[in-house]
Amino acid sequence: MQPYHAIDDGRWAEKVIGAERAKTTYAFRSLEDTHARLAFGSDWPVAPATPLEGIYAAVTRRTLDDKHPNGWVPEQKISVEDALRAYTSGAAYATFEEKEKGTLAPGKLADVVIIDRDLTKIPAASMRDAKIEFTIVGGRIVYDRSAAPR
Repeated sequence: MQPYHAIDDGRWAEKVIGAERAKTTYAFRSLEDTHARLAFGSDWPVAPATPLEGIYAAVTRRTLDDKHPNGWVPEQKISVEDALRAYTSGAAYATFEEKEKGTLAPGKLADVVIIDRDLTKIPAASMRDAKIEFTIVGGRIVYDRSAAPR
Protein backbone atom coordinates (compact mmCIF):
# COMPACT_ATOMS: atom_id res chain seq x y z
CA MET A 1 0.00 0.00 0.00
CA GLN A 2 1.06 3.55 -0.58
CA PRO A 3 -0.17 5.79 2.21
CA TYR A 4 0.79 9.00 0.44
CA HIS A 5 -2.15 8.49 -1.92
CA ALA A 6 -4.57 8.95 1.00
CA ILE A 7 -3.48 12.57 1.46
CA ASP A 8 -3.28 13.19 -2.26
CA ASP A 9 -6.39 11.36 -3.50
CA GLY A 10 -8.37 12.49 -0.46
CA ARG A 11 -8.65 15.90 -2.08
CA TRP A 12 -10.86 14.60 -4.91
CA ALA A 13 -11.71 10.90 -4.54
CA GLU A 14 -15.02 11.30 -2.75
CA LYS A 15 -16.40 13.38 -5.61
CA VAL A 16 -15.46 10.64 -8.05
CA ILE A 17 -16.32 7.43 -6.14
CA GLY A 18 -18.89 8.70 -3.65
CA ALA A 19 -18.91 9.02 0.12
CA GLU A 20 -19.78 5.39 0.83
CA ARG A 21 -16.94 3.92 -1.23
CA ALA A 22 -14.53 6.54 0.12
CA LYS A 23 -14.99 5.13 3.63
CA THR A 24 -13.09 2.01 2.61
CA THR A 25 -10.36 3.76 0.66
CA TYR A 26 -6.82 3.23 1.98
CA ALA A 27 -8.34 1.22 4.82
CA PHE A 28 -5.22 0.95 6.97
CA ARG A 29 -7.00 0.69 10.33
CA SER A 30 -9.58 -1.81 9.07
CA LEU A 31 -6.81 -4.03 7.74
CA GLU A 32 -4.80 -3.72 10.96
CA ASP A 33 -7.90 -4.62 12.97
CA THR A 34 -8.19 -7.90 11.03
CA HIS A 35 -4.51 -8.65 11.74
CA ALA A 36 -3.57 -8.29 8.08
CA ARG A 37 0.08 -7.39 7.54
CA LEU A 38 0.44 -3.97 6.01
CA ALA A 39 3.34 -3.45 3.61
CA PHE A 40 3.98 0.17 2.74
CA GLY A 41 6.04 1.61 -0.08
CA SER A 42 5.78 4.03 -2.96
CA ASP A 43 5.03 3.79 -6.66
CA TRP A 44 7.49 6.56 -7.41
CA PRO A 45 7.45 8.67 -9.60
CA VAL A 46 3.66 8.78 -9.14
CA ALA A 47 4.04 9.33 -5.39
CA PRO A 48 7.14 10.51 -3.53
CA ALA A 49 9.58 7.78 -2.53
CA THR A 50 9.93 9.30 0.92
CA PRO A 51 8.78 7.10 3.81
CA LEU A 52 8.49 10.09 6.18
CA GLU A 53 5.71 11.49 4.00
CA GLY A 54 4.06 8.09 3.89
CA ILE A 55 4.21 7.71 7.67
CA TYR A 56 2.75 11.20 8.07
CA ALA A 57 -0.02 10.28 5.60
CA ALA A 58 -0.90 7.00 7.35
CA VAL A 59 -0.95 8.61 10.79
CA THR A 60 -2.68 11.94 10.05
CA ARG A 61 -4.51 11.44 6.73
CA ARG A 62 -4.46 15.24 6.44
CA THR A 63 -4.93 16.01 2.75
CA LEU A 64 -2.35 18.07 0.88
CA ASP A 65 -4.82 20.95 0.56
CA ASP A 66 -5.39 20.96 4.36
CA LYS A 67 -9.16 20.72 3.82
CA HIS A 68 -9.26 17.68 6.14
CA PRO A 69 -7.32 18.85 9.22
CA ASN A 70 -8.59 15.89 11.26
CA GLY A 71 -7.83 13.49 8.43
CA TRP A 72 -9.66 12.23 5.38
CA VAL A 73 -11.64 9.19 6.55
CA PRO A 74 -10.01 9.65 9.99
CA GLU A 75 -11.22 6.30 11.32
CA GLN A 76 -8.60 4.70 9.04
CA LYS A 77 -5.62 6.40 10.74
CA ILE A 78 -2.99 4.13 12.26
CA SER A 79 -0.32 4.71 14.87
CA VAL A 80 3.24 5.76 14.13
CA GLU A 81 4.41 2.36 15.35
CA ASP A 82 2.04 0.58 12.93
CA ALA A 83 3.21 2.76 10.03
CA LEU A 84 6.89 2.15 10.86
CA ARG A 85 6.22 -1.59 11.02
CA ALA A 86 4.49 -1.48 7.62
CA TYR A 87 7.50 0.25 6.05
CA THR A 88 10.01 -2.15 7.65
CA SER A 89 9.01 -5.66 8.68
CA GLY A 90 5.77 -5.51 6.67
CA ALA A 91 7.61 -4.62 3.47
CA ALA A 92 10.21 -7.34 4.11
CA TYR A 93 7.42 -9.87 4.66
CA ALA A 94 5.74 -8.86 1.40
CA THR A 95 8.94 -9.66 -0.51
CA PHE A 96 9.58 -12.94 1.37
CA GLU A 97 12.69 -11.43 2.95
CA GLU A 98 11.65 -11.23 6.60
CA LYS A 99 14.55 -13.52 7.60
CA GLU A 100 17.08 -11.18 5.99
CA LYS A 101 15.71 -7.71 6.73
CA GLY A 102 12.85 -5.66 8.15
CA THR A 103 13.91 -5.68 11.82
CA LEU A 104 17.13 -4.92 13.64
CA ALA A 105 18.54 -8.27 14.73
CA PRO A 106 21.92 -10.03 14.64
CA GLY A 107 22.67 -11.48 11.21
CA LYS A 108 20.11 -9.37 9.34
CA LEU A 109 20.83 -6.63 6.84
CA ALA A 110 20.62 -3.33 8.66
CA ASP A 111 19.99 -0.29 6.53
CA VAL A 112 19.17 2.45 9.02
CA VAL A 113 17.86 6.00 8.92
CA ILE A 114 18.50 8.37 11.81
CA ILE A 115 15.81 11.04 12.16
CA ASP A 116 16.26 14.26 14.14
CA ARG A 117 13.32 13.46 16.44
CA ASP A 118 11.47 10.46 17.87
CA LEU A 119 8.37 10.14 15.69
CA THR A 120 6.61 8.15 18.41
CA LYS A 121 6.88 11.02 20.90
CA ILE A 122 5.90 14.10 18.89
CA PRO A 123 2.54 15.45 17.72
CA ALA A 124 1.68 13.77 14.43
CA ALA A 125 1.33 17.08 12.58
CA SER A 126 4.95 17.99 13.36
CA MET A 127 6.24 14.90 11.53
CA ARG A 128 6.28 17.11 8.43
CA ASP A 129 9.22 18.96 9.97
CA ALA A 130 11.31 15.86 10.71
CA LYS A 131 14.67 15.70 8.98
CA ILE A 132 16.85 12.75 8.07
CA GLU A 133 20.22 13.13 9.79
CA PHE A 134 21.95 10.01 8.48
CA THR A 135 21.22 7.12 6.17
CA ILE A 136 23.34 4.01 6.65
CA VAL A 137 23.31 1.27 4.00
CA GLY A 138 25.39 -1.86 4.31
CA GLY A 139 27.25 -0.38 7.26
CA ARG A 140 28.28 2.76 5.33
CA ILE A 141 26.96 6.27 5.84
CA VAL A 142 25.51 7.18 2.45
CA TYR A 143 23.84 10.40 3.58
CA ASP A 144 24.96 12.84 6.26
CA ARG A 145 22.74 15.90 6.58
CA SER A 146 25.55 17.97 8.08
CA ALA A 147 27.60 17.38 4.92
CA ALA A 148 24.71 17.84 2.46
CA PRO A 149 24.54 21.01 0.36
CA ARG A 150 21.93 23.44 1.67
